Amino acid sequence: MPKMKTHRGAAKRFKKTGRGKFKRQRAFGSHLLTKKSARRKRRLRRSTLVSASDYKRIDELLP
Repeated sequence: MPKMKTHRGAAKRFKKTGRGKFKRQRAFGSHLLTKKSARRKRRLRRSTLVSASDYKRIDELLP
């Protein structure tokens, strides 16, 4: 069986942490920013972890 290829779209969006979890950026932070509060925009800049329910799918895309 040939090697599995990395899903390039997923590779650009997710990074693996030292403990094997996946880090991701938050959604809704790229446009229509005038109506969003400064606090909300600051929080959107922070990264977060992929939820447990999505973990298996992301793991298959990034062998």
